[in-house]
Amino acid sequence: MAQMAKITGREHHLFDYYGAPDADRIIIAMGSVCQTAEEVAEYLNAQGEKVGLLSVHLYRPFSIEHFFKYLPKTVKKVAVLDRTKEPGALGEPLYLDVKAAYYGSGMDPVIVGGRYGLGGKDTTPDQIFAVYEELKKDAPMHGFTLGIVDDVTNRSLKPAHSDVNLTKEGTTACKFWGLGSDGTVGANKSAIKIIGDKTDMYAQAYFAYDSKKSGGITMSHLRFGKSPIISPYLINRADFISCSQQSYVRQYDLLAGLRKGGTFLLNTFWSDEELDTHLPASMRRFIARNDIQFYTVDAVHIARELGLGGRFNMVMQSAFFKLANIIPLDDAVKYLKDAVVTSYGSKGEKVVNMNNGAIDKGIEALHRVNVPDAWKDAVDEEVPVNEKTPAFITNVQNVMNRQEGDKLKISEILSMEDGTFPVGGTAYEKRGTAISVPVWRPEKCIQCNQCSFVCPHATIRPILTTDEELAAAPEGMQSVKSRPAKGMNLTIAVSTLDCLGCGNCAQVCPGKALDMTLLDDNLRDAQKYFDYGVDSTKVAVKNVPMKKTTLIGSQFEQPLFEFSGACAGCGETPYAKLVTQLFGDRMMISNATGCSSIWGASAPAIPYTKNQKGCGPAWANSLFEDNAEYGLGMLLGTKSVRESLAAAVTEAIEAKKGSAELQAAMQLWLEKRNSGEGTRDRADLLRELLEKEKGGGRAPLPHLQRS
Repeated sequence: MAQMAKITGREHHLFDYYGAPDADRIIIAMGSVCQTAEEVAEYLNAQGEKVGLLSVHLYRPFSIEHFFKYLPKTVKKVAVLDRTKEPGALGEPLYLDVKAAYYGSGMDPVIVGGRYGLGGKDTTPDQIFAVYEELKKDAPMHGFTLGIVDDVTNRSLKPAHSDVNLTKEGTTACKFWGLGSDGTVGANKSAIKIIGDKTDMYAQAYFAYDSKKSGGITMSHLRFGKSPIISPYLINRADFISCSQQSYVRQYDLLAGLRKGGTFLLNTFWSDEELDTHLPASMRRFIARNDIQFYTVDAVHIARELGLGGRFNMVMQSAFFKLANIIPLDDAVKYLKDAVVTSYGSKGEKVVNMNNGAIDKGIEALHRVNVPDAWKDAVDEEVPVNEKTPAFITNVQNVMNRQEGDKLKISEILSMEDGTFPVGGTAYEKRGTAISVPVWRPEKCIQCNQCSFVCPHATIRPILTTDEELAAAPEGMQSVKSRPAKGMNLTIAVSTLDCLGCGNCAQVCPGKALDMTLLDDNLRDAQKYFDYGVDSTKVAVKNVPMKKTTLIGSQFEQPLFEFSGACAGCGETPYAKLVTQLFGDRMMISNATGCSSIWGASAPAIPYTKNQKGCGPAWANSLFEDNAEYGLGMLLGTKSVRESLAAAVTEAIEAKKGSAELQAAMQLWLEKRNSGEGTRDRADLLRELLEKEKGGGRAPLPHLQRS
């Protein structure tokens, strides 16, 4: 390690101690949490306290000699932090080793253990402050946790000194909200390289993502400064915040942690007057009351005019360099254009010129918003409450989707100890992240249903309505007379707030009846037509004359896989969706870890759903790449249950239990139990007759009732 120090200039030992030489309270830990604890210890010692940190660099073999070499002899209380949980052990590994090391040493400090970072949670300074505060007590808690709101066992330490800012003077903290595949992350990686390589500043970058594929949320956390940056946690106090998606203003708390007088950049096509309508009151109040420097740029239109499509990252990046003022603007433009040549030079001069144009336009088109004083007193608008929305969606899914899952209390997820999530959650997300969505032109439609067939997210569907149902539809719902289903009306409905704008439907449409159109307020409002059409309480499920094994017929079947976290234009999910349309009400899926586990279970919203009868796919994933064996277990378990049921049915038939009608239904079920065609109808009939027998006072059939 001494030789490494000569080469790198960074000196490390088996154990490193930071803090007061006469500390009475210390933390012992290993990993990146040590840098957070180092920051906190430095602050507390500057306030006159006596605390320290022992950072473990070599855990095995554990050298007691070197362990005590660096520890102050004045220590009275020790908190050992482990990033693991071993419920069956007396304590976590590092805690037990520290206890064993002190045994027989002649020193007898109070030693407690705690867990941090479980579930991938960020460990922030206020959590470490809480540990040092706990060590002040005569009997500090053992077995505590950090970063969890535990209102059940009450063993979590409450964050302390959250108002303290440990950012070193001269450090700039920037946070960027983006959409997966819009280029935000790539542009920020380029920015961090430019600043790190072309200036004498230190640079740090962390990137956070949700659980979806491209099309999910991304958050880039960038720090720059004249001093070394040792903050291994995401930014919670920012000088600059950028958002590349205007739809995010009502989905996330974008400005959380932005300092007073900080800068906010929003990519939007809204005018200043429209901002007053579209920005939530809480955001307007924050901007006005905290003197936020608010800027907008219409990066989407700039990118489209230049031929870049949805890749507007360079527009946002040049605007950032102008506003952040980290390096001279002329130098920033030069470095950005050099980076464009490096990244896109192989794609030809045209692509390079388009990106260079985006850099120039991003600077020219930057607009400062004159924030009205009236925003300081903006009144929150009343948010309509849908009483039909399940409690899980309101209390858990929506919180997690706002990127605030760390705030959930243990009591709020007590019913989910086994890790099971309710199905159908994606239908409540309505993210509205597409730039353009398809608009149906009925006069051009040849009713082939190919648009629905190829849609990766089940966001465009053929809807059949009777004249009465159409008359009750929201005003403006378009339709034509259905050719496949005589006497019905056909609407090609688009879920504009779930669509990702891939354009597959418009590309495949032989009649060119779909136009990709910018998602504006009118098209957002068009969501009501889709919602009406798929609501089985308003539009009845139809028995269409076409077989569901045909392309046209299959698309009139309800997809039991919808609005997944797959990439825009995904080539896998149309097949998964189609399988659920054919067999979904009786499917069991043994999933192998890969793309299908991401678009199949993007926590917290599950895209597999159920039909109006409550039937749908059952899905489970094995982390051990053994889904064939895993699925075999499902098969054998199901087979055993069905054999038991068949035995009960046979027994009931032989004993001549029930009415003649029930006997016939049982005989039919038994003979055709291995035939997929019509199985749901036979099961429904048998269940209905069993209920009738039970209600009519006949002796119950317990085995069949249980099935």
